[in-house]
Amino acid sequence: MFIAFFFWFLIFLVFYTYFGYGMLINFLQFFKKRSKDYLIETDAALPAITLIIAAYNEEDVLTEKLDNSLKLDYPSEKLQIIVITDGSTDNTTAIVYKYPSIVHLHLPERKGKVAAINRAVEHSGNVEILVFSDANTLLNKEALKRMVVYYNNPLVGGVSGEKKVEQISGSKVKGEHLYWRYESALKKLDSDFHTVVGAAGELFSIRKKLYPEVPEQIILDDFYISLKICEKNYLIKYEPEAYALEKPSFSMKEERKRKVRISAGAFQAMTCFTGLMNPFKFGKLSFQYLSRRVFRWVICPIALPLILISNIILVILEVDPIILYQISLYIQIIFYVLAIIGWFLRDKPMGRGKLLHLPYYFTFMNMSVWSGFFRFINGSQSAIWEKAKRAA
Repeated sequence: MFIAFFFWFLIFLVFYTYFGYGMLINFLQFFKKRSKDYLIETDAALPAITLIIAAYNEEDVLTEKLDNSLKLDYPSEKLQIIVITDGSTDNTTAIVYKYPSIVHLHLPERKGKVAAINRAVEHSGNVEILVFSDANTLLNKEALKRMVVYYNNPLVGGVSGEKKVEQISGSKVKGEHLYWRYESALKKLDSDFHTVVGAAGELFSIRKKLYPEVPEQIILDDFYISLKICEKNYLIKYEPEAYALEKPSFSMKEERKRKVRISAGAFQAMTCFTGLMNPFKFGKLSFQYLSRRVFRWVICPIALPLILISNIILVILEVDPIILYQISLYIQIIFYVLAIIGWFLRDKPMGRGKLLHLPYYFTFMNMSVWSGFFRFINGSQSAIWEKAKRAA
């Protein structure tokens, strides 16, 4: 019966997207020749880099961010720090003026993060490597050195660091920390297999010569930049020992605002990279792009409600083996009931109802994708970044 085939096919797609892909590329590593390790033995051999920090109304976190940046383990004569504060209306600009060694760019008009980054790149001077980091993150001391070693490999066009979400007692956001641990594990597998498909905006670096002029209407600048580099047959590598520590969102409402924006940007990005779906031209990259991005952003949010609907139909029609379909329906009902309970408890401290975090956050993410899709379709998602409030 077609409905039974359809049901199992959708389950396979969801399983593959969240588990099967990782299992597959982990298995394929056994047949891959180990790549050469590239080392930089002395500070004299380190490349000149520019660290770019876009800061819009970041007075609450900027002093700590700049102190952290100046303490990074990298030769000061080879490290330029640019902070761009376009449009800021609080004390952000005044804070930057207290650091004379930092290059400060400011315009009163706010055009968005992409316009700010494009301008900062123009002022970066004669450097080999650009590093981008968000103002509300703190980097580990060795982060820059950990990333630049990869650039001794001429095939590497960029290096993504790891995003770590700080665990805060009493946080109202459920599941974000677990989600990023899962994402980090997949990025490590992606990098070992071939390339990371989309860098983390909290911390990533690229060769300056490969920086594409990013259109100002682009919502996900980090994803766009890294995929443009991959299109040129360069690799984006992942270094988990270079990380950016970020506080969780203040509330699930703030987290939803962030997730919906990212989802709208994801659909926008897919219109820019339709060519990456051609495996005859891009090979491994196409396989990774489809598995990690297209399936996650498009297939799964559609598949999940269809799995539930088709399962109900199979039970009503009493299709054999009926017991199996009844069990699968009970499992889905229990899962979504737990997600609904998690929704009611969304503003409670994390210590309560930990078992509800996973079903709630999983359902929450996929519903955010739908919201992002409708924002993309009606053009209501602005490319100008709207800051999400973070936990104290």
